[in-house]
Order: sequence, then structure tokens, then C-alpha cells
Amino acid sequence: MADEPRPPFPPFTRETAVEKVRQAEDGWNSRDPAKVALAYTVDSRWRNRAEFVDGRDEIVAFLTRKWRRELEYRLIKELWAFDGNRIAVRFAYECHDDSDNWFRSYGNENWEFDDNGLMRKRYACINDLPITQSERLYHWPLGRRPDNHPGLSDLGL
Repeated sequence: MADEPRPPFPPFTRETAVEKVRQAEDGWNSRDPAKVALAYTVDSRWRNRAEFVDGRDEIVAFLTRKWRRELEYRLIKELWAFDGNRIAVRFAYECHDDSDNWFRSYGNENWEFDDNGLMRKRYACINDLPITQSERLYHWPLGRRPDNHPGLSDLGL
């Protein structure tokens, strides 16, 4: 069960790459570290900002810490490029800290998948922008972004 294949599988087409990106967005918007970790290989390697994460156990610990700090987390991902078993995305998420300081974090990720559609490498570069509550753009209920909610390009991000 832990290594259950995750379609779509590489090599990716535009359609399957977009599907994979949305699956990742939906998973992260669940804010369920154990569920999210199952989309990665057991020995997955990450670089997230200046932190290095190795394997599912560290992914769960990392995401647990992340979502304890980043409250009301909402994320949008968008396909940037794809080739074979690799996908590049850009993303932006909004959240606040325990002092109600809001941020919009912008970033890029490079992903590499195994033949079963599990992500084995994830490299993320992220920058944080303090925003006011009135500057927020993501107002859907916590969880999956509604299909009719604008994406990054539609929002001018």
C-alpha cells in the first residue's frame, strides 16, 4: 500500500503533467502530512529552501512542523515545463503565523518521478512576501481549491 502506483505515469504529456500538478496541489492543501508523504518514494530526497529532507519519515516530520507554523495554508500550483519524468512548477501560497501576520510565499519546484508515478526528487526555492489581510487573494474554505477558483496566471501572480 505504501508504494502504490500514482498515475499518471511518466513520460508526461501536457495533459498528464497538468493532472500531476493538480494532484500535488490538492494533496498539499489537505494539510495531511501522512497522506502527502505517500506521493513520494520511500527514499525521496528534497531540498526545501535551505533544508534537506530524506525519506517519507522526514517528509512527515517536515510537513507537520510546517503546517503548525503556517496557519490557514492555501496553495496554488501551475505547470511551468515538463519533459519525460520531470515536471517544473511555479506556486504561491498564503498563510499566517500565530501573531496573525499574513504572507504570500512564491516559489518554483523541480520534480523527478519514478516509473510508478511517485516523486523521488523535489527541489524548491521559495520567497516570502508579507501581506496585509486585505491583500489576500485565496479565500476558499480550507482544503481543495475549487475548480472555478482562478489560478496563478488568472490572478496575475
